[in-house]
Amino acid sequence: MMIQILLVDDHNLVREGVKQLLSGHTDMEVVAEASDGQEALEKVWQKHFDIVLLDISLPGQNGLEVLKDIKRHDPETRILILSMHPEERYAVRAVKAGASGYLTKGSVTEELIAAIRKISQGGRYITPEVADKMASNLQSGADGSPHTVLSDREFEVMCLIASGKSVTDIANELHLSVKTISTFRKRILDKMHLKHNADMTHYAISHGLID
Repeated sequence: MMIQILLVDDHNLVREGVKQLLSGHTDMEVVAEASDGQEALEKVWQKHFDIVLLDISLPGQNGLEVLKDIKRHDPETRILILSMHPEERYAVRAVKAGASGYLTKGSVTEELIAAIRKISQGGRYITPEVADKMASNLQSGADGSPHTVLSDREFEVMCLIASGKSVTDIANELHLSVKTISTFRKRILDKMHLKHNADMTHYAISHGLID
């Protein structure tokens, strides 16, 4: 049976590249595309897909927010996150939110194909690194790290600030206002009991959230 895929990524070149990778496999097909979260949700409301290939960094709603909305609308939809962000940054959050797997865009083609097939059959595709991280969280009862209290959007903004981007740069990248990003920044500092952007950078590096 053909695996019908919705591909969600805001970069046309990435979508074309993924379609090209999948084109040689007769058991799967990208039957719809979306370039942002709202468009993805509209597609899901209209039709059930076997798998949604979903990016994290999207204009407007980020991928984790879209993931949660999709699962609320159709819990049976299987979602594979395909992101440029390293696993340690978002994978555990994504799986906890209902994703069936998480791969970075640097993954080899064979791994992507294997993940799609396994997830389409009801399984999960979890790399050993993500499995170890989830096991550590369970063993400790919960991950008590300060960044776990942040919302998905706050966490995204924190990582971007820690990477050295200005509030204006982040606002442009996320298609949000400077005032909104500034509000997120204040919430992050308050929730994590930090004082400055430099504190965020030090925290993010020490916890392996940025390179």
